[in-house]
Amino acid sequence: MLLRIALILAILAGFGTAGVAYYEFSTQIPAIQKQRDTEKDLKNSEITAHNKTKAELKKTQGDLAQTQQELSDTKSERDKALARADAQAKRADELDSKLSKANADLQDSQNEVAAYKASGLSADEVVKLNKNYLDARKAIAAVTGERDLWNRKYKAVKLRLDKYEGDPDQQFVKLPSNLKGAIVLVDPKWDFVVLNVGEEQGAVQEGEMLVSRDGKLVAKVVIRAVEKNRSVANLVPGWKLGDVFEGDVVTPAHPSST
Repeated sequence: MLLRIALILAILAGFGTAGVAYYEFSTQIPAIQKQRDTEKDLKNSEITAHNKTKAELKKTQGDLAQTQQELSDTKSERDKALARADAQAKRADELDSKLSKANADLQDSQNEVAAYKASGLSADEVVKLNKNYLDARKAIAAVTGERDLWNRKYKAVKLRLDKYEGDPDQQFVKLPSNLKGAIVLVDPKWDFVVLNVGEEQGAVQEGEMLVSRDGKLVAKVVIRAVEKNRSVANLVPGWKLGDVFEGDVVTPAHPSST
């Protein structure tokens, strides 16, 4: 009997505990659901904000790329404009120079016309005078050329005479100190060379010249034949310190002091 009573009390106590638990659980469920819904709404809001920010960032990147391209295009156009401006400025300077020359030529022409009018000569007389002037210039040039030729021949003969009539200890032909040339042809079999200096440059028969390369003495040659702009020379025995090549420099071995 007591066991039955105890069992009944235990069952009643269990129902009471379950009722209390059910009551507490039933009152907390709405709060939990509300918290869940609130967190869900916050999460959705954050996702929406994130997507919006992402879209704005993508748009900003696109705008930046476009701006950079526009800036590059603008810089390119600016460079082209500067280049055109420089070209135009250069062209303007050239035109100014040509204009100045044209004005100077015009002034010279005006002066010539004024001088012609002041002379009182006819056009035919001016043409004749100009022809006589040109003929006189040609004649003077011919005489001057012949005079220079004979002067060179005289100096060459004098230098050669000095070799035999001068100081016995200095019996050699002196060449102009500024005479400088090069070897243009070498004949190793017969030991002669051709130089690119001749009578017009001051080369004289029997004159001796030193052959050098890179500032070093290679040989010495003596001129045997002289033409207008070239000479033929022989290598001096005992002075050949190395092979002689085309392009080697030649300078007077005995330069004149005058």
